[in-house]
Amino acid sequence: MEAFWEYLQNLTDAQSILRGGFYLLLIVVFAETGLFFGFFLPGDYLLFLAGLLAAAGMVDVPIHVLILSLIAAGVLGNFTGYWFGYRAGPMLFKRNDSFFFKKRYIAVAEEFYAKHGGMALILGRFFPIVRTFAPIFAGVVKVDIKKFTIYNIVGSVAWVTTLTLAGYFLGRRFPQLKDYLQYIVLGLIIITSIPLIIAYVRRRMSKADDTDELQNTKQE
Repeated sequence: MEAFWEYLQNLTDAQSILRGGFYLLLIVVFAETGLFFGFFLPGDYLLFLAGLLAAAGMVDVPIHVLILSLIAAGVLGNFTGYWFGYRAGPMLFKRNDSFFFKKRYIAVAEEFYAKHGGMALILGRFFPIVRTFAPIFAGVVKVDIKKFTIYNIVGSVAWVTTLTLAGYFLGRRFPQLKDYLQYIVLGLIIITSIPLIIAYVRRRMSKADDTDELQNTKQE
């Protein structure tokens, strides 16, 4: 059991993933962008660290191969999520909660999609949980596959190039950054978590307002 939890901890640690090699990096990006149990994987700071370590010569592929491969993994991951949502459909909302699946994650993706439309498939790449469940929800509501393909490719290109090149160019400009990886990871976790925290608080406040309004209506 201890070995399992150690493995799970390594799977959520960006540095451990990068030490696992190029192909493990691609598998993790694929899983986080389309498999419902991949929501806990460290996508954003994994891409940033991959670029940072590529600049330091600690990743064994050229930066252009790294970026193109990550884009492909992200595109394929979203197609997989779309297919899963298309096949599973409304049954997902009836599925019992488990460690790897929560109905509220689908609800978060649904709200994000309702607010941003098709752009949710691009913007959602930069938000944990939404990144995983937005393509699944797009499959559930059967978004036109041609439109989905465009949003999928544009979103993957924007997400991968922004974060990976940011890490790469910062690594080239400030080589000493690789000595502060733990602090960088912590900062990225905080930054990427803020939008989700804000969305969660707003959702709770909205529910509280709806409850108060319903109670007032009953009293009248």
